[in-house]
Amino acid sequence: MAKLKTHYTSEDVLTYINNLENEQKKKDSFKLIELMEKTTGEKARMFGPTIIGFGQYHYKYATGHEGDAPLLGFSPRKAAFSLYVTTGCDDQKQFLDGLGKYKMAKACIYIKKLDDINLEVLETVMKESVDFISNKYIRIITN
Repeated sequence: MAKLKTHYTSEDVLTYINNLENEQKKKDSFKLIELMEKTTGEKARMFGPTIIGFGQYHYKYATGHEGDAPLLGFSPRKAAFSLYVTTGCDDQKQFLDGLGKYKMAKACIYIKKLDDINLEVLETVMKESVDFISNKYIRIITN
């Protein structure tokens, strides 16, 4: 089996955010850190070169593919934030209606800025994801 390339690193989250050129992205990144640390009870850590992750769980699929991933995370990309806050399961779709302006991939939400979305709805989606992951997979406590 191929080794996963993305994993937690020792890079500093604050340095990464402070090096962003866009001031709104910096501001929104600090707010996302606050929300995700509150939701997971875990500190922000760099997961690979551009993802800020919170907590960790171990997954194993029926295909045999397995690895470790953050419970929640985000990446402040140039075009939009990538929010890794949803499991992609049908149960969460009911919450997304009230989220606001976003685009969705399988289990990733894309937003331009936090002002475009309802933060209470985002918190609900994040809590649902953490609960789902904690019940389905092995959660690794890092704090």
